[in-house]
Amino acid sequence: MVFKRFPSISLGFLAAIAQAQDGLDPPSAGSYFEDLPIVLTPSRLPQSIREAPAAVTVLDRELIQATGYRDIARLFRLVPGMQVGQERSGIHWVTYHGLGNDSPADMQVLIDGRAVYSPAVLGGVDWLALPVTVDEIERIEIVRGTDAVAYGPNAFLGVINIITRQAGSAPGASATAGAGNENIRDLRATWDSPPGDHAVRLAAATRSDDGYAGLHDRSRMNIFSLRSDHQISNRDQATLRITASDGARETGYADSPLNNDGERTIDTHSASLQAQWRHLPNPDDEILINYFHNDISARDEWITSAPALGFPYVPLNRNRDIERNSLEAQHRLTLGEDVKAVWGGEARRETAHAPFIYYGRNEIATSLYRLFGNLEWRVAANWTTNLGAMAEKYSDDRTRLSPRTFVNWQAGPTTTLRAGYSRAWRDRNLLERYGDVRVFDPATGVLLARPYVQNPDLAPPRIDSVEIGWLERFTPGDTRLDVRLFNERITGFVARRQTAITPDLPLLAFAPPPYTVLPAQYYNVDFPVTLRGLEYQVQTRPWADGRIILNHVMIDRRIEDPAVRTRVAPYTASLSWLQNWSSDWSSMLSALRMGPLAGGEGFVSQYSYQAPAYTTYDFSVRRRLRVGSQDVVIALSGINLGGDHQEIADRSEQKLHPEGPVNPVSKLVFLSVTIGAR
Repeated sequence: MVFKRFPSISLGFLAAIAQAQDGLDPPSAGSYFEDLPIVLTPSRLPQSIREAPAAVTVLDRELIQATGYRDIARLFRLVPGMQVGQERSGIHWVTYHGLGNDSPADMQVLIDGRAVYSPAVLGGVDWLALPVTVDEIERIEIVRGTDAVAYGPNAFLGVINIITRQAGSAPGASATAGAGNENIRDLRATWDSPPGDHAVRLAAATRSDDGYAGLHDRSRMNIFSLRSDHQISNRDQATLRITASDGARETGYADSPLNNDGERTIDTHSASLQAQWRHLPNPDDEILINYFHNDISARDEWITSAPALGFPYVPLNRNRDIERNSLEAQHRLTLGEDVKAVWGGEARRETAHAPFIYYGRNEIATSLYRLFGNLEWRVAANWTTNLGAMAEKYSDDRTRLSPRTFVNWQAGPTTTLRAGYSRAWRDRNLLERYGDVRVFDPATGVLLARPYVQNPDLAPPRIDSVEIGWLERFTPGDTRLDVRLFNERITGFVARRQTAITPDLPLLAFAPPPYTVLPAQYYNVDFPVTLRGLEYQVQTRPWADGRIILNHVMIDRRIEDPAVRTRVAPYTASLSWLQNWSSDWSSMLSALRMGPLAGGEGFVSQYSYQAPAYTTYDFSVRRRLRVGSQDVVIALSGINLGGDHQEIADRSEQKLHPEGPVNPVSKLVFLSVTIGAR
């Protein structure tokens, strides 16, 4: 019974973990690292962190629950090197080492191996609408550094892999209700079948709040997910996951120039289906077939006007409909006692319908084909080499190769050293290449403005990354140190600049600043963007039932253009203290420090603004009770405590109000009660 050795789970995660813990770790590794996590994300092979060809951070279920966070995106503030901010309550800006545009597109984000990032239209990830609840998450693996060799060019700076719990792992029903200031109202419910050959989990959630004080910022989101795991035979397993999200969020500003970013409500809808089949010819061999389909739609419409200029009513929209289909296959195999390998490929097709954003194009279709492979070779008892490559063909672009080579040395029973090189290319999203927004007066047909000008010849940026890593474990306090020295050199970086095209637009001729919106287009800068620095994480348990986590990164930004340089914070840090006071009480306290950060380019690309550095504090206190036959958890949580601050500024609005921040975050405190907690 091959499958009876481990439970089924999407992408074979538990299979990988069980196999790695069931004899794949070398005896020479030493007992000090035996309980370190086994990860699959960096190379698609089950590996101990000390053998992985990348720096990896794992957010385990204990930590995720202890934070009390409502937003998944906020968790990444606790990862070294991650730069996270919010322009408003429902819009999250998540990058690794900064550099992101208004919708960051430099990190691949996966849920059970399914990419939720889409290069169609605006790119980026809609974190508020992610079709997964916090209760469903088993763990999150974050690859800190490029991983295009495993997941393609959207893994340009790293990968976030959200791994959900296996169906049947927590049988029974649970429900959570939460409420807080700014009219926070949350409900979540989960039902999990008993474990067995056919297990099912259902989860649903609704969350709403009024956003940050003083902003047009109310949001509501509903999420549903179904996951079923089926053991078809001794060697075959299937997983089905169906998800949907539906919601609305307010955005915009009442005094936006010409109402170009006026107050409005954005309605979003998404639905996805993911089907996997996994076959094990033998315990050391796995074949995985993965298909998913995704539909996303957004309705974002408003009116701009300039009555003084004779244009009283001009409709604008960012409406979009996106469809994605992907078929992926991979084969994991053992080639010898000291050699493991994985190889596979993917075919993907996306269509985007957004005629206002892409003038003259009713629909744009893109295709992607990729082949990947990774080989892990234990050269000697204490030496491991990882060699990998990804070949990818994106639509009308030429085939590009992303290679990687890493060497890991177990220098002692408590010491691991790692060094490697990788190259990656980032796909340009459709807005960067084909964005062509033309605003017409509906009464006369006169072209009034053209804020986005297409650049179909835009080249994909390339990153060459060199890193040295050091993993160490110290006996006092069971302390673990993870250090990464990096040099990341990007050529062909994509930025936005003014262009002289269509200089006779009426709004340019008559509208005074700040009402002038100059035509601009994306282009490849002619200077390298180089980031050098040091990041580290220290985890220790200095006393009974206590856990302290320190993250810190310092970045030397070697970038000629100040407008690009300010898109990287020169430092970030976080310090967290988790404590189990008794079997009933636990708490977590975090201090978060973010250096000055621009956070993208903004609609008015010619205006530069950098939000000042800030420190903020989060806390959560939990009490577990037994009420009859049910476990009950009561949690009081707070975020954005401490001094007032602004994280990501809306540049267009900030230009109107240089005297101070236009969208400061609000302090939020909320209480939640969970019945049937597991």
